[in-house]
Amino acid sequence: MNMRLVIQVTTGTRRQVQWCDRNGVVGRKALADLTVAERMALYAEGPQGPEPLWLWLNEQGLPFRVSSWENVFRAANERCRAVLDPAPGTPGLDPYRSVAPQATPHSARHSFALYMLVVLHYLMDRKFGLTPEERRDFRLLYGDPWRMVQDLLGHADLETTRAIYLAPVADLQLRSLLESSPLSGRDETESEGSLDELFAQVARETEGIQDIDARMEVKRKGPTE
Repeated sequence: MNMRLVIQVTTGTRRQVQWCDRNGVVGRKALADLTVAERMALYAEGPQGPEPLWLWLNEQGLPFRVSSWENVFRAANERCRAVLDPAPGTPGLDPYRSVAPQATPHSARHSFALYMLVVLHYLMDRKFGLTPEERRDFRLLYGDPWRMVQDLLGHADLETTRAIYLAPVADLQLRSLLESSPLSGRDETESEGSLDELFAQVARETEGIQDIDARMEVKRKGPTE
């Protein structure tokens, strides 16, 4: 698609984008209706010439395609395996058992959802020092953590959030786990450490969640005696 130099972006509830392409043809479209390809083609006049308005750029400074993220994660996984996985012939370790974490764009999104769920539960139930009655009123005013995560992920249906992205922690009765964790009565540094312990516990007890610290510990210890 030809580069489109943005001339104007209107204000109001339904903003319009006006541009001029390489042939001098002027176009206009609602900002909310622009496709991914159309957004990637938008440029603005910069100090040294046109600059892409696309947030993610490649090493050449051009718009980074959405599908290219798979290659970025694949290359990162290969670098991790080269450093963390045992070399063939290492005594005491199975060279075919990967120590390095396997990351994907989906797992990054899942990690974000899991982290936000735990932290929001913690903030609502502990940090503010609210009584059960006050927590109920707080949730009525600001929303439940599950719905907050739903909004952050952009899901239209709350069940999508529960069933797909947060399913690994559904069986843990996360609220009970948080209530029993020793988070209260400590300073901020100790509370942050307790949250780290909580995430480690979730990773140990839940299939499909990777704990990078635990994997690094295996690498540091080396072959078993």
